[in-house]
Amino acid sequence: MLSTFRLLLTSWTLLKNRQDACSTKTKFACGVGVPKNRQDACEANNDFSCGVGVSPARSRVAANVARYRLLPTATATAILVALTGCVSPTASNTDSTPSPAATASPASTSGHSGNHGGKPGININTAILSELDKLEAKLGIPALSNKIQASRPYGKVEELVSKNVITQAQFDQIKDLVTIEDIVLTGEAKDVDYMTKLGLMKGHLIVAKELLEQGKPDQAEPHIGHPVEEIYADVEDQLNERKVPEFKTTLIKLQDLVKAGAKDPAQVNAEFDTSMQAVDGAIAGLPEAQRKDPKFVLQVINGLLDTANSEYGAAVANGKISAIIEYQDSRGFVMYAETLYKDIAEQVAKTSPETDKAIVASMTELKASWPSAIAPAAPVKTTEQVSQLVKAIESDSQKVLKPAS
Repeated sequence: MLSTFRLLLTSWTLLKNRQDACSTKTKFACGVGVPKNRQDACEANNDFSCGVGVSPARSRVAANVARYRLLPTATATAILVALTGCVSPTASNTDSTPSPAATASPASTSGHSGNHGGKPGININTAILSELDKLEAKLGIPALSNKIQASRPYGKVEELVSKNVITQAQFDQIKDLVTIEDIVLTGEAKDVDYMTKLGLMKGHLIVAKELLEQGKPDQAEPHIGHPVEEIYADVEDQLNERKVPEFKTTLIKLQDLVKAGAKDPAQVNAEFDTSMQAVDGAIAGLPEAQRKDPKFVLQVINGLLDTANSEYGAAVANGKISAIIEYQDSRGFVMYAETLYKDIAEQVAKTSPETDKAIVASMTELKASWPSAIAPAAPVKTTEQVSQLVKAIESDSQKVLKPAS
C-alpha cells in the first residue's frame, strides 16, 4: 500500500512539474521532451510534423496511470482522495496545447496498427508518433500526432474530444481504431512487434545516411533522432528481456555529431556504422530460423509498409509534399522492407512463384513513389495509389502466411 502511494505521488509530481513548466513558458512549454533541434526545425519549416518521442517523464506517468487502474476500487479511491487535496485548482486535464514539434508511426509501431482486420487498437497514451500518424493520415489533420501526445494522459478515448484535440465528428471516424488499454503481446506477435520497431530504426538510419551523403546533416538529424528519442524507449523492455546490450548511448553519440554539423565525415561514418551494427545486433536477438522464415518476415514487412503508408499520407496534402520528414520516413521504411523481402524472395518463389512475382512488381512500383531522399516538388503518386500498392502486397503475402487449403 505504501509503495503504491509513493508511485501515485511520483506520478502527481511529474504532472505538477509539467503544469509549472506550461505556466512559466509561452512556447513549447507543454511539449515535454521536445528536443531543441526539432523545435528549431519546425519553426524554420513552418511544419509541425517533425516528430518527437515521448519524454521519459511522460512515459512514467502513463505507466503509473495504467498501474493505478489495476488497484482495488477501495484502495484506489482512498489514495485518490488523499492526492486530490494536493492538486492545484489551476491544474487541468483539458490541456490541449500541442507540441509545435512534429513525426508516430510510433510506430510504433512501427510499428504500427488500428484494430481493423483484428489488429490491436492504437493506444493514445503510449503509441509512438509513427503509430499516431495513422490517425493523422486518416483524418487529414496536420500535426495531429503531436496534439495527441501533448494532451496525454487520457483516462478514456473520448477525452480526445473533451480536450479539444479533435471534434466529435472526427472522433467518430477513428473511435474503433483507438484505445487506452495496454495490450500485452506474447509469442510470435511480440517477436514481430520487436523486429518491426527495430526495422523502423533501420529505415530512419537508412534515409539519414542518404541525406548525410548529400550534404544535408540538418535534414538527416531528425531521422537519427527518431530511433533514440522515440523508438528506443518503446522497445527497451524487450531489449532487456532478450539480453541485448544497451546501445542508446551509441545512437546519442551519432546524433550529437550530426547535430554539430557532421564536420568530420570519417567520424560520422564510423559512428553511423556502429549504430547500424548495434541495431542489427538487436535484431539478432531473435532466433536465426525465425529471421529467415518468410511467414515471420512478411509480417514485419507488412508492419513497416503499413507505417510507411501512414507517413506518406501525413506527408502529402493538397497535391504537395507538405511534410518532408514524413516523406523521408516513409522512404526509409519502404527501402528496408524491400531489403527484407529480397532476403526471403528465393524461398517464396520456390513455393509460390506467382506470389513472388506479384510482390516484387508491387514493391518496385511502390518504391517509385520516392525518387530520392530529397522530396520532389510534387508527389509522384497519390496517397490513394500508395495505399493500394501497400494493400496489394499485404494481400499477396497472405497467400504465404495463410496458404489455401
